[in-house]
Amino acid sequence: MSSVIYTRIPLPDPELVREAGRYAVADLHESLGPVEGRMALMSPRMRPLLAGRRISGAAVTAYNFPGDNLMIHVALRVAERGQILLLTNGGGHQGALWGDVACTYAVEKGIEGVVSDGAVRDIDALRELDFPVWSTAVSPGHPEKRGPGSVNVPVVVDGVLVEPGDVIVADGDGVLVIPRDRLKATVEGARARAEKEVAIRKRIKAGESLFEILGMQGAVTAAGIPEKDVTWLEDRK
Repeated sequence: MSSVIYTRIPLPDPELVREAGRYAVADLHESLGPVEGRMALMSPRMRPLLAGRRISGAAVTAYNFPGDNLMIHVALRVAERGQILLLTNGGGHQGALWGDVACTYAVEKGIEGVVSDGAVRDIDALRELDFPVWSTAVSPGHPEKRGPGSVNVPVVVDGVLVEPGDVIVADGDGVLVIPRDRLKATVEGARARAEKEVAIRKRIKAGESLFEILGMQGAVTAAGIPEKDVTWLEDRK
């Protein structure tokens, strides 16, 4: 693909984006299903710089040539309040993709957060700015600003396909990409899971066993695992 910059993205339903941000990444991931949920979840390498933060917003994507970060500045220019920058250079650590000066502008512009498959730097300053950043690496390496690259095209970020306008939700567990056409169903599923877990917690506090609440005996039986009322040493005799 030739280098190209698109200044607009397809916009998801803002109410659903806000509601998605109220649910844990784990619940949204489960709601997507065992196959699509795994495909949409970034790896454990993608970690937050700030504890206890949660973000949700539409993805503005920037593909950068390894060692270069010209396209992140274009993405920062075209992104709108509440959107999330998805930055990648293929996952390499050469040339930091994000730093404190860009972050200062992002705060003023109202950008929701940054997800970087590649190095970020100025970590202490980023934390002082209290700006949510998830990244796969930290390195102060110098970035060039020559290109090539693209903005608002489909990209792969930490192994996950991200299309512009997909909904990104991130918390302390990691980063999830919700395809725009799956947003409504995913939010509805997460809502049901959250309500179910509230009911389960009430039953636990009322004295019930979690094993019984979840029906785990049926799962153990189905797995064909024997249960013996002796120690392992006694069973060896």
